[in-house]
Amino acid sequence: MATARRPALPRWITATTLGLSLLAVGLTAYLTLTHYTDPTALACPDTGIVNCTAVTTSSWSVILGVPVALIGLLWAAGMTTLTTPWAWRSSAKWLDTARLALSAAGAVMVFYLIYVELFRVDAICLWCTGVHLTTIALFGVILAARASLAPGVGGRRPASLTT
Repeated sequence: MATARRPALPRWITATTLGLSLLAVGLTAYLTLTHYTDPTALACPDTGIVNCTAVTTSSWSVILGVPVALIGLLWAAGMTTLTTPWAWRSSAKWLDTARLALSAAGAVMVFYLIYVELFRVDAICLWCTGVHLTTIALFGVILAARASLAPGVGGRRPASLTT
């Protein structure tokens, strides 16, 4: 039995979400690698307000014994799976729900981590900021994709207006 397909999204949405997800994988993989090898090896200043080492080695860089960088890597891998062209073409409702929920969870986590950097650690990490910006951008594009598929958007009229 063939899987039903949804209306086509603009190509930029599928390309952008997959690209942002892959960028997040790269950034979080680097942060995870340095966490497990040498956190001081991060290509980032380690003095003043911009201090990646202070952020990535703080007590806040681990949640329940799991490095935040690894949590981010797992999140990015999940988002990459959910933003493949196959996943976007699928009409499986759970994929849309999972994509929105996981991207929203990432955005919420970003705001928490920014709070921690600014008000608990008193330093920011440039690599982490890259992940934060990528995560928020990905969430925004996913919201735009959902809006473009909503009834009445993009030239489609709601069913209530066509009868």
